[in-house]
Amino acid sequence: MLGVIVTETLYRSHPDLSEGRLAKLRAAVVNARALAEVARGIGLGAYIKLGRGEETTGGRAKASILSDTVEAVIGAVHLSGDFEASGPVVHLLFDPLMAAAAKLGAGLDWKTSLQELSALRGLGVPDYVIASEGPDHMKTFTAQVRVGDRLYGHGIGRSKKEAEQLAAETAYGEIFDDVSDPAAAAMSEEVTKEMFAPDPDLPTEPDAESDAESESDTESDTESHSAP
Repeated sequence: MLGVIVTETLYRSHPDLSEGRLAKLRAAVVNARALAEVARGIGLGAYIKLGRGEETTGGRAKASILSDTVEAVIGAVHLSGDFEASGPVVHLLFDPLMAAAAKLGAGLDWKTSLQELSALRGLGVPDYVIASEGPDHMKTFTAQVRVGDRLYGHGIGRSKKEAEQLAAETAYGEIFDDVSDPAAAAMSEEVTKEMFAPDPDLPTEPDAESDAESESDTESDTESHSAP
């Protein structure tokens, strides 16, 4: 039911987007990494019953366990009260993710979006600076992104990929908001227009003012023909 509710919400929120774009938005929200972030946001890991092995290897922070638990919780809520109960829970937990996904570029992941934004601003290719600490079975990775001559963002994760994505997310926001010069502001506007451009294959609704003018012209023609 998570996928159903997210799909319907995205369709109603973005009726002009193509089917392909909507499918990518859904995939950006309904995936193991996103679900794990939702679990971390509500502190769900502390309430999971784990075996001794998972407990000693940091299972409460593992994305796979957290994402499965979120799905289980939503499923339990749905079984207890159908969509009337599960719908509000899904919206509470996932509406922020859907809003964030809508801001992403064509790739619908933060690393791709950051690369697109960096290219538009002429800043070059982002370079990720990674550090790690802890034993092999419980490593924690920290990432920052070098874009141009500056370091941006900050991400911490149990894998390099997770840390890089989180660093790219914060770096994207920092660079996107940096509109201190007219050229940067124009590029930010261009990025936004490109992301939310309506699908050219969809029919456009006629302009109400144009319809009124057309109707007025038709009435004038009718009067002129009926005049003796």
